[in-house]
Amino acid sequence: MFPVKPLKPTFKSYLPPLQTDLKKSPQPTKKLEAKLLPGEIVVNEVNFVRKCIGADSSKDDLWGKLVCTNFKISFITHDALPLQRFQYRTRLLGEHDVPLACVEQVVTVNDAKGKQKVLGSNQKLKFNPTELIVYCKDFRIIRFRFDEAGPESAKKVCLAIAHYCQPADPQLLFGFEFLWKRYYGSSGDRVNGVERGGGPQTPLFDRPSEWDREIKRTGASEWRVCAINEGYAISQSLPEYFVVPVSLADQDLKQYSGFFVGQRVPLWCWNHPNGSALVRMATIRDPAQQRKLDQRISNGITKSHPKRSEALKCDLDRALPNIQDIQSAFVRLRQVCVIEPFEESEEKWLSSVEGSRWLEYVRAFLKQSAEVVYVLEGKRASVILQEEEDRDLSCVVSSLVQLMLDPHFRSLTGFQSLVQKEWVMAGHRFMDRCNHLKKSKEECPLFLLFLDCVWQLMNQYPAAFEFTETYLTVLMDSMWLPVFSTFLFNGPQQHAEHTREFVQSKNIPRADEKALRFPPVWDWSQQFSLKDQALFNSPLYVGKGATCVQNGAVKTFRRTKQKNYSSTLRGMPSLRNGMLADLDSLPRRNSLVLRLRPDFSQQREPTESPSERFFRDWFSRPADLQGLLLPQLLPSHLRLWRLYFLRWVPEAQIPQGGPITSFHKLSLLADEIETLQGRLRQCTGGTPASTPESPQTEQRRMYFKLLSPQDPPSPPEYLSSSFPFSPVGNLCRRSILGTPLSKFLSGAKIWLSTETLANETL
Repeated sequence: MFPVKPLKPTFKSYLPPLQTDLKKSPQPTKKLEAKLLPGEIVVNEVNFVRKCIGADSSKDDLWGKLVCTNFKISFITHDALPLQRFQYRTRLLGEHDVPLACVEQVVTVNDAKGKQKVLGSNQKLKFNPTELIVYCKDFRIIRFRFDEAGPESAKKVCLAIAHYCQPADPQLLFGFEFLWKRYYGSSGDRVNGVERGGGPQTPLFDRPSEWDREIKRTGASEWRVCAINEGYAISQSLPEYFVVPVSLADQDLKQYSGFFVGQRVPLWCWNHPNGSALVRMATIRDPAQQRKLDQRISNGITKSHPKRSEALKCDLDRALPNIQDIQSAFVRLRQVCVIEPFEESEEKWLSSVEGSRWLEYVRAFLKQSAEVVYVLEGKRASVILQEEEDRDLSCVVSSLVQLMLDPHFRSLTGFQSLVQKEWVMAGHRFMDRCNHLKKSKEECPLFLLFLDCVWQLMNQYPAAFEFTETYLTVLMDSMWLPVFSTFLFNGPQQHAEHTREFVQSKNIPRADEKALRFPPVWDWSQQFSLKDQALFNSPLYVGKGATCVQNGAVKTFRRTKQKNYSSTLRGMPSLRNGMLADLDSLPRRNSLVLRLRPDFSQQREPTESPSERFFRDWFSRPADLQGLLLPQLLPSHLRLWRLYFLRWVPEAQIPQGGPITSFHKLSLLADEIETLQGRLRQCTGGTPASTPESPQTEQRRMYFKLLSPQDPPSPPEYLSSSFPFSPVGNLCRRSILGTPLSKFLSGAKIWLSTETLANETL
């Protein structure tokens, strides 16, 4: 037999070769296991899942296992993210984990059949999914493919995610099992409790002594701690202890409570050094009793003022947008930031941001708060913030007013005490407003709106705040971790009630009931290392009584107020276009400033009102960062909070750019100053200093540390405008999404992927 010469192939394919990467193929040899917290169990899992990373190709996609637990969606892989050199790590979540409480919507797709479905709790799925898209409340969009996975396993894990992200009862939240297993082992023996980390403790205002300290700190001598609501005997939404005027007796308050919505009698918030007080209260339900009760409450507040000045009432329901308007604005802003193509330089994109009205509402709350500040500071009169239930708008305004007036609340511990006092203990309905049970029709991002207002103030006066925008962003993200009490319940009473029911269901001794309460979020050591917590510290902050060096000696730096300065030093805005414009974007029928402003129509020559003069005088002087701060409200002064709203958008990321570059250099400078101050104290016989080579380097305040004076101050390569977060792997791109959010809100059932749309057109 003659050897047969192999024939040359004559067929030429005009199709592009299939892109395969051996490194990216499934690797069944390595065992992938999810890291579980106490009380966390695996519900369902599926192998050979592909997490989509790139929008245009699959070469950067990751292979691994998709796991659904009773706490999170976890993707476990041995592959490393491309172009990823840094990521902020939390001790509760892995690199690819998403808490179930953060899931907004679960969409399953079958490309072959051209089917798609939004999954709800306890729903059936009649087709085997080839794709899973998870829309998150923090603006992330995460996409998984099941091309190589078992069809039944993929279906089960999708159904499990949809079911467990929508608990039907508060006791089904993961936090209860987490606490139970963290405190008790399988045999029922006590294991360990939640211990607070080091440093200053944030007051929780759940005991009279903490209210007493706040009264003494603000000098409110004519106010007292009231205990009529112990055991929540009067109101289910008020704290057990709160502050009332000395002149109002407990018996009278009990009698008055029945006439207020939710039995919410007036609550003291804060006292100005001049004696004026900030008070909040609910609406009086009975119109026949309104005038009489208003008079008695006002008299009690007036008697607490050293000059017996009459208190002024501010109706927030009339002066500010309602929760439905705020929620609609947030949904429109989410569409602009996530769905629409990002082009910050394009007029259309900027117009869309403006058209969402989110920044308009931010301005409205800042403006209303500034008007209240004028009455407290300028008129030296007490203010009563009135809202129907006193649990939503008043939380925002009362917090902003205190932030502008009291520098204590601009420190990290002070700000946390402000949130604890005016939001958590005052009964803001976090469970409903955050929609933790996925069935509330009253969802509204009021706390995010408040943090955005805080960021606007911080952006205008960065040296006045001890904390950073990273801290504000992480604080908002903590809302989706159901292991802390701070943002989980509708008030302290609901927290106590559900804890008591859980204790009874587990046959736990009543003596351990208080020990099983959810911990607050303020102990950041439960989430982050001390090194990562250093990103909360601003290098620009100069607190009251900060130290400085003068003539070789360490002295205390104190600010001095200066009087007459030209307005050009501050870039003072026109009052009529900035602070107190005659044409408001929102109707202000009950605005305090409108009461104080004269009727210009009766005058030939317009005169300046006292409120306008107050703001003009303040803006004509350099800001005292340890005194009153007022926001600048021109459109050029209010900006989109990029780090929160655009951190997951790859196109919005600026490598080696953004505010983080200046933050890096300022941190190195602040760290060098701190080191030199330590050495100076050591030379003068004080405490020993920590040198850059000493083990105490990690205890220094700044995240970026100057390891050696010879080191170049160039920023690390991993810095970007999204730092310390990374948009890699989050598909907020138009090329991935088909159905825009506007159509979804108008009646479309789901957001579709590009692959699904392509298959439907074939």
